[in-house]
Amino acid sequence: MNENLPDEIDKDRIALGVRQPWAELILRGIKTVEVRAVSTQIRGPIYLYSSQRWANQDFAKLASERYQLAEDKLPLGRLIGSVDIVNVTQANRSDVPLACVPAEKLAGKFAWHLDNPVRFEEPLRVKFLPYGVWFYPFKRKKFGRRG
Repeated sequence: MNENLPDEIDKDRIALGVRQPWAELILRGIKTVEVRAVSTQIRGPIYLYSSQRWANQDFAKLASERYQLAEDKLPLGRLIGSVDIVNVTQANRSDVPLACVPAEKLAGKFAWHLDNPVRFEEPLRVKFLPYGVWFYPFKRKKFGRRG
């Protein structure tokens, strides 16, 4: 699939699957908080994988409209860039504008704070498809429970 990967690709780096429009908003530096049900110990650079389907919540559609994101213009099912996880906290109301989701979606959740988004020049096909939230896109390696 990707016989000629760019030199800067780290085949040992883990990737996070995120649906559109959220993945695009992360790369634009608009969405700097990813809301998840679980915490993670991972810090530093990760790859960002745009899932094969768009988010179907009403607030995702509103975010798409607000930032003029056309569903047929954004890549799906591709590695689209990288971002750093710099911190994880309990989600709270102050995360609403950073997460681009309504306050009620933050209750009991964790805020993964993101920084340094980098968009790939061309979205990349992965060798191995996601088998969970975290996955290794270029090698068959299971993600441990350390997440």
